Formats: sequence, C-alpha cells, structure tokens
Amino acid sequence: MKSRIPLAPFERHVPAFLTRWAQERPDQVWLGQRAGSGWQELTYANGKRRVDSVTQALLDLPPDARGPIAILSGNSIEHAIVMMAGMQARLPVAPISPAYSLQSGDHSKLKHIFRLIRPKIIFVQDTRPFVSAFLALDLSDVTVISVAGSTRPRHLAYDELTKTKPTGNVKDSIDRIDPAAPAKYLFTSGSTGVPKAVITTQRMMCANVAMINQCRSLNAEPGVSKYLDWLPWNHVMGGNGVFNVVLSLGLSLYIDDGKPVGEQFSKTIRNLRDISPISYTNAPAGFASLAAALEGDDELCRSFFKNLKVMTYGGARLPDDVYARVQALAVKTTGQRIVFTTTYGATETAPAATMSYWNAERVGLIGLPCPGVELKLLPVTDGKYEVRIKSVAVTPGYQDQPDLTEAAFDEEGFYKIGDLVEFATYGRPAKGLVFAGRLVENFKLLSGTFVLVSALRVDVIAAASPLISDALVAGQDRDEVGLLAWPHLEACRSYLGDRTATIEKIVGSREIRDAIRWGIHSHNQACGNAGSRRIGRVLLLSDPPSIDHNEITDKGYVNQRAGLIRRSAAVEHLYADPVASDVIIMPR
Repeated sequence: MKSRIPLAPFERHVPAFLTRWAQERPDQVWLGQRAGSGWQELTYANGKRRVDSVTQALLDLPPDARGPIAILSGNSIEHAIVMMAGMQARLPVAPISPAYSLQSGDHSKLKHIFRLIRPKIIFVQDTRPFVSAFLALDLSDVTVISVAGSTRPRHLAYDELTKTKPTGNVKDSIDRIDPAAPAKYLFTSGSTGVPKAVITTQRMMCANVAMINQCRSLNAEPGVSKYLDWLPWNHVMGGNGVFNVVLSLGLSLYIDDGKPVGEQFSKTIRNLRDISPISYTNAPAGFASLAAALEGDDELCRSFFKNLKVMTYGGARLPDDVYARVQALAVKTTGQRIVFTTTYGATETAPAATMSYWNAERVGLIGLPCPGVELKLLPVTDGKYEVRIKSVAVTPGYQDQPDLTEAAFDEEGFYKIGDLVEFATYGRPAKGLVFAGRLVENFKLLSGTFVLVSALRVDVIAAASPLISDALVAGQDRDEVGLLAWPHLEACRSYLGDRTATIEKIVGSREIRDAIRWGIHSHNQACGNAGSRRIGRVLLLSDPPSIDHNEITDKGYVNQRAGLIRRSAAVEHLYADPVASDVIIMPR
C-alpha cells in the first residue's frame, strides 16, 4: 500500500533550513522561551549567528575531544543552538530524556545509553541538578558545556562559545555534511524494553519533513505563524515532527515550559493566553487536559482558537469524548470545526509514516501512507493486519546493536513496527487505516477470546472520563478482563469538591468508586457485554507508574507489558477469591 503522489525533492540537511530563513526572514522570531512575565525571543538571523559561533567552537576542539554530543536537559533556546551547531560540525547529537538523569534512582538507562553512543561532549542547561547523574558516569574524557552551574575539569561555558568568531571552516563543514551519516541518535521510549539508539540521518529527517509538508502545508503569515509546543526534543515527535517542520517552513516556535501533567499544566494555560498558535500538536493526554481547561474559560478559548488552522495528535488513539469536546469548543468559539489530523510512526520512521490529512468525522484513524512510504499489510486475525514500513525516512538501524538491527527488518527490508491496523471501511482502502493495537500487548482470555488492548483501554478511559487518567488492561488466561486504573487526581478532587484530597482518600472514596463503576458499566452495556470488551473488575492504584521500571515514558505512554509484570501482585489481588473489599465489581 503506497501513495500515488511521489515524494517531492527535499533538502540535503536540516541546517540548510536555518541558512535559508536567516537570509530571507532575518528579523522573524525563530525561537521563544518564557522569561518571567514575558518572552525571550531569538530571530532567525541572530540564531544563525549563534549557531555558527558554537559550530566554530566545536570545530576548534582537539580531535580526541570531538564526538557525539549528549544533551541531558530539556527544551530551551540554548539546547536548540547546541543541537544545530552539532549538526553543522558533523557531530551526532543525542537528546536524552531528562528523566533518565533527574528522576532515576540508579541511572541505569543513562549508563546504558552512554555505553551505546560513547559521547565526547555533554550539554546541560545547569550543572547543579545533574550532579548525581555525573557521579554515576565516567566523564574523565568528556567535555561538559553548560549555561549555568559550577565549573569542573573539561568544562566550557555556553556564553563563551557564542562569542567565538566563525571562520570559513563553518561553511566548509556545512558543505561536507553527509546526508547518510548519523545526525542524531534518538532513543526509543523504553515502552518495549531498554532504550535503543536509533540512528537518524539528515536524509531521514529532511525526507520526513517533505512528507509531512506535502500532506499538511502551513504557510507563514506575518505575526500569526506561531507554534507553542511542549513535546520534548529528545522524542521523535517533538524533535523532528515539530522542531524540524517549524524550521523548514520558517515559522516561530515558542517553547511551552508546561506539561499536561498535574500542576505543570497551569504553565501551558498561561502560555496559551499569550501565544495563539497556528497549529497545535499534542499527545491524547495533553488534549484531554486542554479540553478540561478550555471548558468554562471563554477568554482562553478565544486565545487558543484565534489563529488555529490544524490540530495534530500522535502516540496513541485520541478518545472520542475528548475529540467531541474540543470540536464543540471550536464551534462555540469560531463557528466552525478545526481540522484534527494524526500522524503514525515511530522513532525509527523519523516519525511520520502515515497521516490522516483530511477532516475526518471519526478518531482512531492513522490515515494513509505519506508520499514515499510503502506499507506491507500481513493478515493476522478478524480483519486485522500487521503493518510493516519501508521508506527513505526509515532508520538504517540501531547504534552498536547489530542483532537488534537485523531483527527489526524482514527479508524485503520492511521495518517491523509491531503494530496492528485495520481498514476504516473494508474494501475501500482510500478511507484510511485504523490503529488496532500493539502485537505484544494483546492477549487471550481463558476462553480463547482475543482481547485488543489498545482500543479497549481508550474506550474504558473515555467511559469513566474524566476520573481515570490511565489504566493497565489485565486478564491473560483469566475468565474476564480486569483493569488496574490510575485516578485523575485533579478531576477526582473536583468531583469530590475537595481541592486537597489525597490520592489515598480518592482511592478509598465510595463516591469515586461508584462513579467509575457506573461509567465502565455504561461501556459494558454499549458493547453488549462481549467477553473481549467487557470489564469485569477494577482496582484503583495509588502509586504512579515508574519510569525506572519502564512503566511510563517521559511522553506519558504507559507500557502495558512492563506495568503488568511489575504489578503482578496487584493483578493477583484484582482476581483474588473471595473478592477483596477494594476491588470494584461490575454489575451484569
């Protein structure tokens, strides 16, 4: 399955985009980040000058000090400058989840990553929060660049690097960029095991930018061509799907210092009052939080929808109720619906392999292959197909892991992404494909009934919305499907009318348990109590998913397999006979 539209010609490397806009739109804002009550902004011309200065500083390092650059801190203007300078200096850049340094007890993932890529340079915004991570690593031959923090051996101050005078060596280095050489190492989220270093080339990134722009073109408009985005650049969607696309179109990217998680989302709301984006990209969990914030806040709605042309989600299926709520708000505010698109792919596909680029009336679509992408569909069961991907934007493999590289591709060179899809309308492939779950997550009940976890999880969370934030679907070799569910703290507090309610109070609340019971009961009735779709019992969890145990990624994706393994005792408790008092049993 492939598009009839050929892939358009594309740039040789990402730095070419920066060079172009520095010349054509020198005074337009390239990047912005929050600074107190206002914004620190950097134009394309000034950004190019800083990138060239840092490029020269990297080229000036001794040969034994030049090598991969590990970026340990989150999104910032300085992060962007170092990332682009690394590309211009032909040094692979490796943005790494800050959680591996700051939220890990043993730093095992960070150590694993360093063994794979053997960085020669580290960049952090401030060295002080990273002291524990530094102590866990052998940095004897590693140079540390930081914006702030105490000095140490082999330390370079970022501000000093930006004062370096560029020479002709910078242009020469840019001209010598090899489109097929590693430009980035991007790490798989760990949702299917320990992170793998995905080799990401300039050719992959530029081809994928062309694919996305062919499917969904956004033209720059003076004063309104702004993005506001929180997605981490260490993740392929934020680092390639947003950062590179914005740069390719000469738009303005404002860094959202908030996240759709608890109290951190208040920062996003504050930022959306200042910045009216032309396009908005988020994970489904982010859109759920946004919908809750927009409801009842007309001023925020006016700011958010003012210039908005398209919304994009990825990473998981968007719940139907979230889609309906956001569209209702759009109609109320602007008088019309907003195009809601989705992309599908993986770190290995740079990221987009398919897109739903039309205004569909349903969610769950992953669309059709982007130009230049070929899909192989292998029948599995009941109209479900395993999907495999081939394109110029697919990785050549994993750094220093030849066995995993070999296992990732089939005999015809298709990347085995490990997902199931189905046709939205059987016999009419042009209507698009629907995501039908991950092969490793689905299971069979004791009866032999096949349970499609991904779709079931989304539907159940929607049925109990907004009281459940996420869930693990259990039931392999059991009589019925069960759920280990995390309550949505703020939504439950609001439901109880108690803004200070603890998670323990929420989990033990009869009101919350009854509301969740009847929400899920409505789901069971809607699906006719079918065995593969019916939830028989629920246990509410009080401790959050653990990043150290691979239960959750920094993007918020919950790993079903790892979560169920870690919480095997909770699964046994869920199915215990006699039934425990804290287990919610669904009525028939």
